Amino acid sequence: MTDVPALPVRPWLDATRPVEERIDLLMAEMTLAEKVGQTHQVANIDPDADADAIAAGRISSSLYASGPTGGNERDEGVLVGNIDAAQRHAVERSRLGIPLLFGRDVIHGHRTVCPIPLGIAASFDPYIAEQIGEVAAREAVVDGVAWTFTPMVDISEEPRWGRVAESLGETPVLSGRLAAGLVRGFQGDDPSEPDRLAACAKHFAGYGLAAGGRDYDTVSVGENTLRNLHLRPFKAAVDAGVMTVMAAFNDVDGTPMHAHEHLIRGVLKGEWGFDGMVVADWNGVGQLVNAGVAADLREAAALAIRAGVDLDMCGGAYLAHLEELVRSGEVELGLVDDAVRRVLRLKFRLGLFERPYAARPGASNAPTPESRAVALRAAQAAHVLVQNDGVLPLDPSAGSVLLSGAFVDEGEALLGTWTLDGRGEDVARPGAALRERLGDRLTVADGRFSDVTLQQARRADTSVLLLGEHPSRSGEAQSVTDIRLPHGQLDVLRAVAGLGKPLVAVVYTGRPLDLSEVLDLADAVLVVWHPGVEAGTALASVLLGDVEPHGRLPMTFPLSTGHIPTSTHQRPTGRLIRADVDHEEGRYIDALTYPRLPFGLGLSYTEVDYAAPTASSSVLSPDGSVTLTVTVTNTGKRPCREVVQLYFRDPVAEVTRPLVELTDWALVDLEPGQAREVTFDVQAEQFAYAGRDLTTRIDEGDIILLTGPDSARLQSVTITMKKDS
Repeated sequence: MTDVPALPVRPWLDATRPVEERIDLLMAEMTLAEKVGQTHQVANIDPDADADAIAAGRISSSLYASGPTGGNERDEGVLVGNIDAAQRHAVERSRLGIPLLFGRDVIHGHRTVCPIPLGIAASFDPYIAEQIGEVAAREAVVDGVAWTFTPMVDISEEPRWGRVAESLGETPVLSGRLAAGLVRGFQGDDPSEPDRLAACAKHFAGYGLAAGGRDYDTVSVGENTLRNLHLRPFKAAVDAGVMTVMAAFNDVDGTPMHAHEHLIRGVLKGEWGFDGMVVADWNGVGQLVNAGVAADLREAAALAIRAGVDLDMCGGAYLAHLEELVRSGEVELGLVDDAVRRVLRLKFRLGLFERPYAARPGASNAPTPESRAVALRAAQAAHVLVQNDGVLPLDPSAGSVLLSGAFVDEGEALLGTWTLDGRGEDVARPGAALRERLGDRLTVADGRFSDVTLQQARRADTSVLLLGEHPSRSGEAQSVTDIRLPHGQLDVLRAVAGLGKPLVAVVYTGRPLDLSEVLDLADAVLVVWHPGVEAGTALASVLLGDVEPHGRLPMTFPLSTGHIPTSTHQRPTGRLIRADVDHEEGRYIDALTYPRLPFGLGLSYTEVDYAAPTASSSVLSPDGSVTLTVTVTNTGKRPCREVVQLYFRDPVAEVTRPLVELTDWALVDLEPGQAREVTFDVQAEQFAYAGRDLTTRIDEGDIILLTGPDSARLQSVTITMKKDS
């Protein structure tokens, strides 16, 4: 095609005008075909092959990925030269000069890879999440990335589902606060700043409920459960200013989310007032045909635009059919205009019209001492000590140590899933890090030959075995039927444990596992997730006691695969099974029902005593607050960071409510022997929930507040909600 001359005057390029005015000016000049073009995203744009389509305004956005499950395989990375070549067609050759939007999965770091999101959640620290987002954004923009597809806030109690690795834990308040931290880190106060990019809350909604933990499967859930559990972290992300939301692959009670007008257009855009952009998941619009709710792509396009999906990711249904659907009257022009307005709003807010090109001569996104310091703090905070019989911390001057297992000299495997741009050579490996600290006292065996490992364990005073999953067992389309350790690892653990010498098990994983036998055999157990580029340095610092382990489990670890689901989502039933006696009576004839490791568990190298909580008042009004106080005392000889957790129970409500629900927590640093009063400002709104009619309510009556170190060791105080007279 020949170049289309640009308009002589483009008033929407005047950055002094308000964004909404600029959108109005631009849309007044757009043809229907150009509007439809703004709803179309492609994968891995080719500036040569796609040149004419770009210049004609037929492409709005491109993502860079190796495929629809790009987190499972590497690609050649983002090519800044390709981005700028494509952008020149959009800005300089097209009639309207609308820049392209480039996205990429930057999930838990770009070049400086931090712990997987489930490991970030173990920190219980929104500030760490914010720092991770800030570092990732600063590095990703160097490669021309303006938009990333994180945070994932799907709530799940299904560890068979590989995507729990990308989640921020099983509770709405933890997931929501950490998501807000990541959003602040990626977007900052002004997303148009040159070191910021747009975040995306995903997957809206209910994806964590996929049947059997099978990716993309159906979801059976009522709207009450959605509102009281699964929608809450999305609302937190929206309140934090997240600029985009991604629709989920799953259906909800028979309606695929890409066609779910009630939840997307009604709840997200309507009730919540979300003015950002809703993007489809990869070919999610086209997959409405596979789901059997659309006969063809034309019908799928109509369903999705009516539902409120603004940008069609890598499917082509909108580009092929929206224009004709509008001209035939089957789709209202106003629906297309709303989608286009949201796409343009995102581009204006990101400053793409002022700064469309990616090239930054001389800029580097290689890890720096500063970015690695963030990654180290995050990795240390992800270490969760779940058992310790006095073996840890290791004495750096006494005895010999064997370090063995498949991860001792690993780099890439410790980055975790969805690390498109991390490099194995950037990883501090466990073997090298511990050898630097212990010198000749350390023997390293890579674990390939179990008999060699056993021989060396006989000669060592203490063995440290690095166990767990390769990241290829977690992430998208990586579900499993058995959450025990991969084959062969328990055999080695049993053999080494049989020697009767001190044994430490370090577990790298992307999901909660059945660790029952590991806990029975090892003297100390650390759950480390996949910790990122500072894996080895973090491990050495925790094992040797330079820092106290202070991570907490962000998901419940069940007794076995057969106990799934097990979580803090448990609600009372007609045949009462109380949390405090469930350990004794059980609900299976062949096993007890309690978790092997409860949500919130995490030990340190000292002991912390909790006093019973007290409340400043026994009565709470709807517009008032109560101060809850609990005294925590470090009774040991080492400093620690304690995660003081506050839960509640609403014993009588209009719908069944959780037996215990996390509502707040505090990170408290304690010196040896130090006691601190920890206070929580308890607001009535913390006990609000959706009732039978799905509207938000706060009931009169008793509320039980519970404090403790985890969800299983709690002390309570009761207050009463009373409406103002």
